[in-house]
Amino acid sequence: MSIHSPYSKVVSRFNESEYARKRILVITKTICIVGCGKMGSALLSQWIDGPEAITVVDPAGSEVPEGVSLVADRAEIADRRFDCIVAAVKPQLIDDILADYAGNLAPGGYVLSIAAGYSAVRLSKLMGDAPVIRTMPNLPAAIGRGVSGICPGPHATSAHTGHAENFMRRAGSTITVDSEDKLDRVTAVAGSGPGYVFEIARAYAEAAMAQGFDEDEARDMVLGTIGGAIAMASEPSAASLEDLRNSVTSKGGTTAAGLAALNGDGGLSTRLHDTLQAAYDRAVELR
Repeated sequence: MSIHSPYSKVVSRFNESEYARKRILVITKTICIVGCGKMGSALLSQWIDGPEAITVVDPAGSEVPEGVSLVADRAEIADRRFDCIVAAVKPQLIDDILADYAGNLAPGGYVLSIAAGYSAVRLSKLMGDAPVIRTMPNLPAAIGRGVSGICPGPHATSAHTGHAENFMRRAGSTITVDSEDKLDRVTAVAGSGPGYVFEIARAYAEAAMAQGFDEDEARDMVLGTIGGAIAMASEPSAASLEDLRNSVTSKGGTTAAGLAALNGDGGLSTRLHDTLQAAYDRAVELR
């Protein structure tokens, strides 16, 4: 398992040597994104800075950035070949849609799937034994701060994986795993994670409002506090999360009192454990 994070001095978003980076980029020159919903659009906003020529197939006619070709259906691309086909449709639509694109994959190309719950083995067979890599991004990819799990599937080469990692790093940090089961666990932690954080922030702001602050004041204080704490914890020289917590907790002080109410009985830790397990269990059900 390898992790690449934009918050480390050692590992940057583009940490390959210049030669290796160019070598990876030239392998895949043409991209076809099938479907362009919320996640596909989020990734596209970050991918457009690369050297690839991108075509989007979307019958809904989603808006795409300047320089991206948009077509309504597969008939409009006819027999064109692409070095990478991105499966960005809902998992339940893959069987009906993606098989038609098998002939549009160029020799040596690969399929990059962002669809949760649809296995790489199934997708490879559907696409004529094509090389497949699954990735599980999360919504902050829209602002280049996503966390994406990457799992090489059947027939994927190191060149395919290298391009996929480079591609996804444009939208944030990546973690490469060696099994789809591990990718389901990444889904539980990171893929669904923004939802947990937004819910925690919502409840935190609601509690602040109960202390007499209006909605805007509560939101500003809560998001500022969360953002500052995360930035501090993300510093390369930052202490452990436990040590950081202890550094703001004086014995008998206000923080200690608050923490005792928050997790003194371990209830918060248990609830978060149960949250990740439930998300993982659901990911397994969707395979």
